[in-house]
Amino acid sequence: MTGADLHVTAAARLRADGQRYTSNRKVLVEVLSGSDRPLTIHEILDRRSEVAQSSAYRNLAVLERAGVVHRVVTHDEFARYELAEELTDHHHHHLVCSECGAVADFSMPEGFEERLDAELEKAARRAGFATEGHRLDLVGRCRNCRDARG
Repeated sequence: MTGADLHVTAAARLRADGQRYTSNRKVLVEVLSGSDRPLTIHEILDRRSEVAQSSAYRNLAVLERAGVVHRVVTHDEFARYELAEELTDHHHHHLVCSECGAVADFSMPEGFEERLDAELEKAARRAGFATEGHRLDLVGRCRNCRDARG
């Protein structure tokens, strides 16, 4: 999705939720669109310091409720945020470190992703569940944490 399309879509989702696409919300969307991984609020603020921390928390909650951003919960105390997958045109999954909370994105080959979708759909159907998509988080220890332990 192009930058202009991203902002049009974000504004439309916010309007549908009864919200405005303010300059602070636009800054948050821009920061997240320029990242290759989910970011903590502190990382977002390091990249664009003109947004107050309290404003970032409030606006990320609004953006999440409107379906513009997705919150990735990890094992540490800091949530990470990324653009909602529908706004990026990039289906991906996460590697989540259970020790430091770091999150990295990864993708699988298309053929494997299609087989995974089919198997997940079968499992959901057996449970009487209608899927809308899937998220896959692999939880373990990142290279830095493994190396630190020896």
